[in-house]
Amino acid sequence: MGDETAAPGAAPEKVIHTYPLIRHSDMSEEMRVEAVELTVTACEKYSQNNELAARMVKEAMDKKFGPSFHVVVGESYGFEVTYECTNICYMYFGGNQAICIWKCS
Repeated sequence: MGDETAAPGAAPEKVIHTYPLIRHSDMSEEMRVEAVELTVTACEKYSQNNELAARMVKEAMDKKFGPSFHVVVGESYGFEVTYECTNICYMYFGGNQAICIWKCS
């Protein structure tokens, strides 16, 4: 049936996760932790600009782990990429904002 505590005619509440939700990753523990921390910082700092958030993550990952990382931040996209093994992380942050980080030489 429905949620009996909701007001009649009210839309169900949208659940927004405030923590990163990793969907797939084969990165090392160190790299994954760094990627998640960078992503959270970038997405909070540039909440209205996905391009700047992606650039911040890419530049930091390139500097720490070597080039050439690629980063996509956004909503409602699909992808298929070729990447180096142990160098991909796909996660969600803040609800439906997806982040994909991968390295390709």
